Amino acid sequence: MSSVARTGLAQTARKGAAPKPPSLRGMFRALISLAVLVLLWAGLSALLADPLRAPGPQQVLPALFQGVVSGEILLDLSATLRRVGLSFVLAMATGTAAGIVLGLMPRLDRWLDPWLTVFNTIPALVTIVLCYLWIGLNESAAIAAVALNKVPLVTLMLREGVRVLDPDLAAMAQVYRMGPLARLRHIVLPQLAPHLVSAARAGLALIWKIVLVVEFLGRSDGIGFRLHLDFQMFDITGVLANALAFVAVMLALEALLIAPLAARAARWRTQ
Repeated sequence: MSSVARTGLAQTARKGAAPKPPSLRGMFRALISLAVLVLLWAGLSALLADPLRAPGPQQVLPALFQGVVSGEILLDLSATLRRVGLSFVLAMATGTAAGIVLGLMPRLDRWLDPWLTVFNTIPALVTIVLCYLWIGLNESAAIAAVALNKVPLVTLMLREGVRVLDPDLAAMAQVYRMGPLARLRHIVLPQLAPHLVSAARAGLALIWKIVLVVEFLGRSDGIGFRLHLDFQMFDITGVLANALAFVAVMLALEALLIAPLAARAARWRTQ
């Protein structure tokens, strides 16, 4: 594509200044906010004065540390993260392709729109149980159940992204006779990048919660399985310690991966 065309496309696409990536000041603010949350948790636990039913950080954090040192939490955490990663990649790939197709083919979209409504309203628990009954209590069923719950959401978000593609950019690409690959790189993907990041962020938050349910119901390892054992023993401290370990990993992924990707996607769109 010529420099003139690239400049014209950039000027047409630019909607404003792109957000900056997370700064040290922003990360420090987030740490302070989390510290305040922990203090509120400790205060509420002290107010209830029942460490068995409402353990505070003074009970949960040592249990978490002991689980990390012994390696039990790390083994379960790695199993859960493996399922989250596989389900996430499968759901994002399938949902992105389906969403782009439906967005580019309005007639097909009108026929399949009720399907999306149905699949988006089916409870996750129903999908999990059906996958276990149809496929068996194995890893394939667990991954399939999680991915199937995520695909309709990604499809919906990417379809809406395709629907709002700027027609002026498409017309300009036609004037400059851009090829399919150049059009995909310079027209479609920069405009869809924020929708992809939003789908990834929403999907990741949804997937790890569903993975815990899948492990709770039919797996022999993972954080969800450990929560099942803690539930049977009425070990609320163990439940919170295992949950806190996974929440910490998700917060790290959000700060180190998702947030920088979101800022980069916004810059890409305005370049």
